[in-house]
Amino acid sequence: MLEYTDYIKIFIALFAVVDPIGMIPIIAALTSNTKETELRSIEKTVVITVTTILLLALFLGESLLRFFGISLNSFRVSGGILLMLMALSMLQAKISETVHTKKEAKEGEAKQSIAVVPLSMPLLAGPGAISTVILYSHRGTDINHYLFMSLDIIAVMIILWIVLRTTPWLVRHISQTGINIFIRLMGLILSALAVEFIASGLKGLFPVLAG
Repeated sequence: MLEYTDYIKIFIALFAVVDPIGMIPIIAALTSNTKETELRSIEKTVVITVTTILLLALFLGESLLRFFGISLNSFRVSGGILLMLMALSMLQAKISETVHTKKEAKEGEAKQSIAVVPLSMPLLAGPGAISTVILYSHRGTDINHYLFMSLDIIAVMIILWIVLRTTPWLVRHISQTGINIFIRLMGLILSALAVEFIASGLKGLFPVLAG
């Protein structure tokens, strides 16, 4: 088990990569013509789906890497690069196309049910979030580590549920400038995490770098 401060760091990392605040404009656009009763159903489905995906990544992610013969250090480097691409887009107050492309956005607007695709996957529980969970899951092996990581995921999901529930109010009271500032702040945090993952992976792949 890691130090308690490490689990706070993991929570911040997950919050930054899921970025529910930054997704407000997209969520608002996708649900603009949705009735309130349907919105409640979408909120429930999104939270359950995203939680399930991230918990599966936590408990089965490393086994999947072994199944495909991918070393953890290689995954650290590739995951770090993915997070860096996301971070660079966020620093420009944009949503990275590694998370959501324009074509996917148009398809999402045309669908009657958008709770699972694209809201849950790939917008919220996308490659970046899944990679982050898998990379941090390897930091410990005991049950307490997985318990605290599960609590981190649930805490982020509670915030996500609050954001989904209050999206109409937030759209009215938070300016686009305010959202952009928050996205850039999360991008800065994400870029630092990406560098950490890449450096750790390179040291594992090339031990001479550790000396």
